[in-house]
Amino acid sequence: MTLITLLNIIWTVSAVGLTILVILHSPKGDGLGALGGQAQMFTSTKSAEITLNRATWTLTVLFMGLTVILSAGWLTPVAG
Repeated sequence: MTLITLLNIIWTVSAVGLTILVILHSPKGDGLGALGGQAQMFTSTKSAEITLNRATWTLTVLFMGLTVILSAGWLTPVAG
């Protein structure tokens, strides 16, 4: 497996994960608290919201960084 293939797989997984995390965000600020029992794994709803925000930002930076790297063609071999 080449480096480009590996980065494409990571890019795709980060895109799907980012989509799921954005859908979990509540427009009213409820966040994971609206899911009921799912928020109980955290100490509080505020903690769950902070964790969700951090995960979303991490995947956003990963997705955008890989988008720039893959689209710029920096990893393609130069013929010559």
